[in-house]
Amino acid sequence: MRGSAPGPGSPCTNVKGEPHALELPGSDIELRTVLEELRRKREIRRIFGAAVQSSVDYVLDGARTGRFDLSSPLVDSDERRTVGTKLQYHLLDALGLPKLRSPDTCIAGVPVDVKGTVGKNWSIPREAQCELCILVKIDAQRDTHSAWLMRTHRVWLYGGQGNRDQKRGIITEALKQYAVPLYPEASLTRNPLRLLDAAGVAAVFDPHAGLVTRLAELFTRLPNTVFARDVIATVGFQLDDPLRRARQAKERVKSAGLELLVGQWVQDRKRASLAGFNLPKDGWVAVPLDRRHSPSPGELIDP
Repeated sequence: MRGSAPGPGSPCTNVKGEPHALELPGSDIELRTVLEELRRKREIRRIFGAAVQSSVDYVLDGARTGRFDLSSPLVDSDERRTVGTKLQYHLLDALGLPKLRSPDTCIAGVPVDVKGTVGKNWSIPREAQCELCILVKIDAQRDTHSAWLMRTHRVWLYGGQGNRDQKRGIITEALKQYAVPLYPEASLTRNPLRLLDAAGVAAVFDPHAGLVTRLAELFTRLPNTVFARDVIATVGFQLDDPLRRARQAKERVKSAGLELLVGQWVQDRKRASLAGFNLPKDGWVAVPLDRRHSPSPGELIDP
């Protein structure tokens, strides 16, 4: 939500009725202390990205539900909100921080809340208003994540008294001016199932076809694409031993002019390397039988 954002020196009152003046982030000693502590962490973008990815995967629960897209109508709004809840636990664990009741944690002796959103804004609860918050944004359609550190002053929030839980969103201009980015916007690993068109999804998840047939459809419709174990489990959701069924798809994939390489086997990993792929031990990739293919820019290769 857009709107004017009061500047430094303007008055604000916290939930306890205590008045205080707004400060720039650089003048907020507690914010600077927390920021310095976070920036001491090596590969902070990777840490946040892994926590976001694990939170999304937990909610999608592909091996049980067959879901692979957080923005899908198959995922309801309550479940999307659950991503933020799981993110608190996963992120604090990854950062080696304690999980407290209120606030969420303490960094260098400073109380800090962690708020995640899959939408465009955050719901700041009453107890976190005028306090420091780590704000994490997940863009499910663009497969990106971002994070900021901000003192969420009440005058920088919209919604009056808030919703029935007294939660309020952040004014867009306040976020732009007074939230400190923790890292540049970063990419999440896109589930390759999202590369399928409507006909491909229908074929790969056809309830009337056997799993070997469906997996053969997956490999032949998306050649030169590395699939992790969890992708295979999502296609074979609620079925026994989908990995064995994937291995059984080798002959059907071969009839389509492709060789299915399985990271479980050393020789297959070597052949994948010759074809230009870094195939992990739990990975799968279908490459042309002549193996002269080199992956073009944009094709999915596991790091």
